[in-house]
Amino acid sequence: MLQRYDARNAEIRYWVNGVLRHRDEPGLSPFDSVVQGGDAVWEGLRLYDGKIFALQAHLARLRRSAIALAFTNIPSDSDITSAVQETLTANDMRDGVHVRLTLTRGVKLTSGMDPRLNTAGCTLIVLAEHKPPVYDTSGLTLITASVRRPGADVLDPKIHHANLLNSILAKIEANVAGADDALMLDPRGFVAETNATHLFAVTGGELVTPRTVACPEGITRDTVLHLAPAAGIPVTVRDVSLVEMYTADEVFCTGTMGELAAVTTIDGRTIGSGQAGPVTGKLAAIYQEHAKAHATAI
Repeated sequence: MLQRYDARNAEIRYWVNGVLRHRDEPGLSPFDSVVQGGDAVWEGLRLYDGKIFALQAHLARLRRSAIALAFTNIPSDSDITSAVQETLTANDMRDGVHVRLTLTRGVKLTSGMDPRLNTAGCTLIVLAEHKPPVYDTSGLTLITASVRRPGADVLDPKIHHANLLNSILAKIEANVAGADDALMLDPRGFVAETNATHLFAVTGGELVTPRTVACPEGITRDTVLHLAPAAGIPVTVRDVSLVEMYTADEVFCTGTMGELAAVTTIDGRTIGSGQAGPVTGKLAAIYQEHAKAHATAI
């Protein structure tokens, strides 16, 4: 699965610490912590008819991650929201838009890993693109990556950090295998997530999803966990084996950038009927309706 370039994004402007710049204009210092060591946290937001779904949940996770990494002078929620609003207005964006927030530790006095070299406070980057949900909802193909998701003893997944090399290595394996994405296991061999999304399996009309012991606590995932029981679909959060994914009636993935998308093949095994199933379709429709109805105006 390769995202397509949208020509509407040719002239977009992005925001860095109060300055809007054309996408081709550099605006980040080589001394910034994200350049020096991937030292940043991030969130993805989706815009529905001028409103953002789960904005406060995303900002809260961004703040928790920044606090966990001991960032200083973290911008307020209102300042971040104002930056998003300014960026959307500058680009005349209202719907079918994905916004990536990146908050770095900031600019360093000189190159180096030590956070004491950071004295200027955080750098906030707002990048908004015309980008409808990116996945083919008719069915994705996954392969299991050899690289695994680290557990909390290596890097706590509750920190939504911007160092994505672990995911990129898995994605390279998926590309080489001709798959859309890679399924990743935790250090114990249970399913964690894909290189970019959370996973759910449907068995006998019930949902099961892995515990977040080696992957972030997804906001789209949490929304599905809330919506499914209300729709009469029981859901269990527990360790899930790879074989359970192979033999499920349906599998789907969740994420802000792609919403809900069916998975129809894993490691050459056809999942269920090999097509997007009824539970996946039902929950995808419920999720979209919920997201649009509960989005926050900015």
